[in-house]
Amino acid sequence: MKNQPAKKVKGFAASYFRNELKIDKKIENAQVYICGLGYYELFLNGEKVGDHVLDPAPSNYNKQAYYVNYDITKQLQSGKNAFGIILGNGFYGQNISWKRDPESEKDMAYGPPTVKCLVKLQYTDGTSSDFYTDEQWKEATGPIVFNNIYGGDTYDANFELGNWTSVGFNDTTWGNAKIASPKLRTISAQQMPAIKKLKELAPTRVFKGTDGEWIVDFGQNIAGWVKINVEEKKGQLIDIITTEALLTNGKDIFKGSTGGGANGMTQVYKYICKGNDLESWEPKFSYHGFRYAKIKGISRKPDADMIKAVLVATDIQETGSFSSSDELLNKMHDISKWTIVDNVHGIPEDCPHREKCGWLGDAHAFCEYALYNYDMYDFYKKYMEDIKTQMRPTKGHNNPELKFQVPTMIAPGKRTSTYAKIDWGVATMYLPWYNYKFYGDDEIVKDYYEPMKGLTDFYLNFKGENGIMQDGMGDWCPPLWDRRKNPSAMECDPIISANAYFYDVLGIMEKFAKMNNDAVYEAKMKKEKEALLKAFNQQFLVDIPNTKHKWYQSQTATVQALQFNMVPAAEIETVVNGLVHNIVEVKGGHHSTGIHGNRYIYTVLSKYGKADLAYQILTTPDFPSQTYVMNSGFTTWPERQFIWEEMEGPSNSLNHPMHSGFAAYFYESLGGIQSSTEKAGFKQFIVNPNFQVRF
Repeated sequence: MKNQPAKKVKGFAASYFRNELKIDKKIENAQVYICGLGYYELFLNGEKVGDHVLDPAPSNYNKQAYYVNYDITKQLQSGKNAFGIILGNGFYGQNISWKRDPESEKDMAYGPPTVKCLVKLQYTDGTSSDFYTDEQWKEATGPIVFNNIYGGDTYDANFELGNWTSVGFNDTTWGNAKIASPKLRTISAQQMPAIKKLKELAPTRVFKGTDGEWIVDFGQNIAGWVKINVEEKKGQLIDIITTEALLTNGKDIFKGSTGGGANGMTQVYKYICKGNDLESWEPKFSYHGFRYAKIKGISRKPDADMIKAVLVATDIQETGSFSSSDELLNKMHDISKWTIVDNVHGIPEDCPHREKCGWLGDAHAFCEYALYNYDMYDFYKKYMEDIKTQMRPTKGHNNPELKFQVPTMIAPGKRTSTYAKIDWGVATMYLPWYNYKFYGDDEIVKDYYEPMKGLTDFYLNFKGENGIMQDGMGDWCPPLWDRRKNPSAMECDPIISANAYFYDVLGIMEKFAKMNNDAVYEAKMKKEKEALLKAFNQQFLVDIPNTKHKWYQSQTATVQALQFNMVPAAEIETVVNGLVHNIVEVKGGHHSTGIHGNRYIYTVLSKYGKADLAYQILTTPDFPSQTYVMNSGFTTWPERQFIWEEMEGPSNSLNHPMHSGFAAYFYESLGGIQSSTEKAGFKQFIVNPNFQVRF
């Protein structure tokens, strides 16, 4: 076709569709419904419809996809109207990144991106008509010659199509659209908030790197993209690489935390100028996690007029806030919120650059803190559907002849990892439980009750002769931990932390059974819970040598046992003292917890009269601590805590919301605000602050 670029990566250019509709009657109401398998943008009479970007939310597309509805009554005009759609790959047509990952499916794409659009018209005379995508629509390629959700967009302005979304455009050189029949079970309305452009950040510093190219610092690690205004010669390539960090010497960008070795792709945006005038551009079908941008191909120093960073995320509305007289705590709260907002793009992600995956363990680690701050009701209802549709037939562990429906470690998508280990899979029960506690929503409990029962029974199939479930992933990412180079830094045995979670979940399932009038299963859960409690204490509660204290062999397990009320009443004092002994005497006033223990350690210490110690380990300036991370210059929580000044560059992600979970402590302990479970949804709530008063 005439409008196709001379060079493109086959299958990764965006598709452009258009058609015109003539309206001869007066419109009473007009609605458009559009479902993109891949990302889309919709245009009508030269203007974009709505303010959504990266729409619709990702899902297990072969089982569940989402349509979006817009009211276009005011945008339609008498006579002819022109509709246009740009269609990108999104996660649906992504078949480059992760394809060699052994924990992914071999074919990462669901198929070629497709789009379905329906316009429903109601006229003032009482009649109606429909207008929809079919073979009469025209299709071409255009200036987006490459797009990949991990790699970025490449835009060649020399192939721009002119006023292709306006009435009267000459599309005679375009081909006819083809009818597609993708494998798809259900299309539902997207009820969760859409992804939008939320904020623009101007450069805070601009300097030249070691190769003489300009580096822009936006001052904040965000998720989104850059937008540019440039005036360069025709054919000039502007190349923008986005990263989270600089080299330790601060003289150039460090790419090690954002992709490359993990997903195989560098975060790059490319723009090819058409020349002779000021050109403005921003991507449409990819987003990155970054603080810095290295820009090549420009003839002058970049400034705020030339380049900005755009925060792009699901538009969750803020409903809670925390502020104190202590600026350290306020800063921790702000960093925790930034880390969450950067990682909501239709799913709760682990990071916005390297993986963009909905790991279940990460999701439940920060869920409560997110609920304290934002309206997450529809967001988590949608993610529960992702988990449900990710479930696959899985053999029982002790009884391989039994089959269970079990989610994978990641939902949704084709990067799956293994079956969800206990401490990750419990997100399936925790998310409905947290939604119930915060919103009083028993509908979500009833909708997913049967899948939750099946998954609980699957995990019971791991029970060993000692009464302990022999399964678990572990207390992910404690300080200095590297699963290959330093695995011993994970001090908590994965079996112990997984069984602590499972004990808590058995209690939740006991409540869910009662809510669903399932007395048989309620009794089963009560019995299993009592048996696990006995086995847990017999196996894992030990004396600490040369002291009068006891604990559960690590900070994390001890914190979990106290949080989940697993410690025998007569042993609570000695167990609390054992935890304090390890923190103070062994660790020198520091935590050694990963995401499971760090979620509760400050809350538990405050609850048991050690609020001053909770404050101490949070605010100590030396490694490891949250304050150490902040003092190291990070504006979001990194995946792991290392001694940064000893490293060439932080090779792990610097934007992982699983480490924001601890900040629920600000609400549930310092504020002391918790919802009653008897009258959930804060219809009745508890206010019981736990903090150390200082004079």
